[in-house]
Parts: sequence; C-alpha cells; structure tokens
Amino acid sequence: MGKRIAMVAGEASSDMLAAHLIRLLRKQYPDAQFFGIGGPRMEMEGFHSLWPCERLAVYGYIDALKRYRELSGIRRQMLEEVRKTRPDVFIGVDAPDFNLWLERKVREDGIPSIHFVGPSIWAWRGGRIRKIARSVSHMLCLFPFEPVLYERAGVPVTYVGHPLADTFPLVPDRLAMREQLRVRADATVIALLPGSRESEVRNLAALYIETARILSERRPDTIFLVPLATRATREIFEQAIYDADAGELPLRLMFDHASDAMTAADAVLVASGTASLEAALLKRPMVICYRIGKWQYRLMKRLAYLPWVGLPNILCNETVVPELLQEDAHPVALADGLDAWLSDPDARERLVQRFTELHHELRQNTAEKAAEAIRPYLEGETGA
Repeated sequence: MGKRIAMVAGEASSDMLAAHLIRLLRKQYPDAQFFGIGGPRMEMEGFHSLWPCERLAVYGYIDALKRYRELSGIRRQMLEEVRKTRPDVFIGVDAPDFNLWLERKVREDGIPSIHFVGPSIWAWRGGRIRKIARSVSHMLCLFPFEPVLYERAGVPVTYVGHPLADTFPLVPDRLAMREQLRVRADATVIALLPGSRESEVRNLAALYIETARILSERRPDTIFLVPLATRATREIFEQAIYDADAGELPLRLMFDHASDAMTAADAVLVASGTASLEAALLKRPMVICYRIGKWQYRLMKRLAYLPWVGLPNILCNETVVPELLQEDAHPVALADGLDAWLSDPDARERLVQRFTELHHELRQNTAEKAAEAIRPYLEGETGA
C-alpha cells in the first residue's frame, strides 16, 4: 500500500509550494495518496482536496475573529479525518494559525508533523517559537536566516530555499513577455498587484486606480497590467473602476498571470507578501503598499521586531524598495514612488544587481531538499 500524506495549504501561495512538493514526492513514492485541504495546483498533482484552500484565507485579526467558528469547525473535521486514516506524515504548508494546532494534535497522536514555511517569528509574535517546538516534528524554512532561530529552541529544521527562485529565470525576458502579451516594446508598463484575497482587493482597488490616474496624467503612454487571481477579485476591481468613473484609464485586467505582468513591467505596485518576493526575483523595481484596519495595524506595529513588512527589504536587511503603509499609502505618494524608479536608470540597475544576489541565495532546489527532509519520517526512521 502506498504512503498516505495529509497536507493543509492555506492560500494561493501555499498551493503553489505544496504542488511543487507533491510532484517531487510522487516521483519517489508513485503510489502515495495525498489528501487534506488544498488548491487547484495541488489537485493537478493528484491531491484529494476535502476543502478548498480559499476557505482558510483570512485578512488580519478582525476577519479571523469573525470566521473563528467556521475555521475551527473545518480544523476539527480535518483532525478527525487524520485520526481516522492515520497518514504516515502530516504536512502543514504555511497558515500557522490554522496548522500549528493541528500539528500539535497529530503529533500527540504519534503522527510526524512537518511545517513547510517557517512562521514569521523573526518579524513579530516571537513568543510563538515555544508553541512551534511543541507542535512540529520538523520545520522546513524558505529563508537562510531562519534556521538558527529554530535551532536555539531545539526544533529540527532544514533550510530548503524558495521554490520560486528555482522556477524563475535569473534574467527574465521582458521584451519576449511584452510580445506574448501584445504590449508595445516602447511603452511604459506598470503592474498593479492588489493581492490575491478578496479583502485585500477591496482595501486597495480604489487606491491603485487613483494612483494609475495620476501616473497616466504624468505619463500618457503608460499601460497598467492588473492580474487578478479569481473571478471574485476581478469583479471587485471592475466595480472599483466603475465607482471611480475610471473607464478611460488604460487598465488591462488579467486573469492571474501575475508573474507575466511583472516580467513585462517597468515597475510594480504590490501589496506586501509573496508577490513582493516574486517581483524581486523578477528583478523589478517596486513600491510596496499595504492597508489594514487601524486597530490591527497598531497591534502589529507594537509587536513588530523588524522595521519592514516587505520580504525584499527583510531578506536584504535594508530598505531597497519603498514601503508605504496605512495613511502613508495615498495615491500621490505611490505615484511618486513609481515615478522615481522610472526616472532613475542607475537606481534600477543597482536594484537588479542586489536582487540577482538574493536570487542566488534562495535558489536551493527547494522541492528536492524538502522531500529529502521528509523522507525519514515517511520511512519511519524517526519518531513523531
């Protein structure tokens, strides 16, 4: 009988990470059965999804509190399924607020629990490390500075790099992508990425549209590419265009294809998160923008250990791209930030060099390293 592997991925970026891992594990274990909570990319690799990963996506504390009963119910049902089927290993992919509880429970039941993507204890909520130590049999980290934090707490850990660094080219071909997208080679192109969650797009759509209006007035040849992850987020953005009476703006809405939009772009306006790392790996100048509820922001700011929220700045350990958050994220400031990149080719070239160094640091054959770290647990060579 093949290995049984339970997995829970919490959102679109986790779906991508988990799909890479499933693909490689299936090469080693062709008869393996994968089940749990996942997304379309995982399902394409033969994953049996009991709930779609979109059900787990939350936007800050308020959204999490509103949906606590729903999410708690799903989590308990998932635990019952794991206890009933007794998989060889449980792998939680990101979504720490959901997964760490599950991981602790299944580990107490004698099932090894692997957590893929270290929670951001290095940015805030550092006390979480004690909870992780109780919950996790092995931690798989994407970033090179993380392992030492877990080693100090006695958590078995492996640095695996980031799979995007493996899949993205070191030198992206902007002109070829523009030809593919039928965008003029000499046009000024801005990619607008308001996030993959509905709540993010609701928060940022109007702001992005007003920023595009200002830039379009300053640079009339500008084209704006707007990749949106789902039909729902596209409808939200379309409604925001209508509400802003901005139908005349050169906004080209795309279904997903965020990396294509960024590859073709001269600069990127992006919500903080994985998309900002994608922009860095594609060597694109960017402005990072984020808005959440005032109460949530005050709490996060009080708990924060680092002066940045954007992964490019955190990973480079310096402010290499501007971050405009909360009240500072207004249309004129965002337009000025993007305009500054468009007007300074030397700054763009320095950024390309720094992001290329970062790309090499993160390129580690992630799926292979992760699968190798998981193999002893699948083979019963180590306990839970």
